[in-house]
Amino acid sequence: MRGFFFVVIGCVVMALAAWAYRENYQTQAALAQAEELQRDIGAARSRLAVLRAEWAYLNRPDRLRELAELNFDRLGLLPLRPDQFGKADQVEFPPAPEPQLSFEQMFTVSSQGQVPATAAEQQP
Repeated sequence: MRGFFFVVIGCVVMALAAWAYRENYQTQAALAQAEELQRDIGAARSRLAVLRAEWAYLNRPDRLRELAELNFDRLGLLPLRPDQFGKADQVEFPPAPEPQLSFEQMFTVSSQGQVPATAAEQQP
C-alpha cells in the first residue's frame, strides 16, 4: 500500500511540474505579446506626432491664403470678414419648457375623484 501511495504522489508531482512548465511558457508568451503591443503603441504615437506636425505645417494661414489666391478662378474663395458673423442677440433660442407638476400635484385627486391633467395633456 505504501508503494502505491508513493507512485500516486510521484504522478501528482510530475503532473504539477508539467502544469507549472506550461504556465511558465504561457506567461512568457503573454509578456512578449504585451511588450510587442507596447512597441506598436509607441510607434503609432510617434507616427501620430509626425502627422500632427505635418497637418499643422500644411494648415499655415499664409500658405492657405496663397493657395486661395492662386486658385481664386476655380474656387472663388474670399477672406473672412467680421460682418459675415452674426451677433449673439440674433440667435433664436428655443422657448423655455413649460413648468412641470410638482410631486404633490401628481398624486392629488380632486373632489370629483379625477387626477389633474399634466402640462402635456392640457395643450390643444
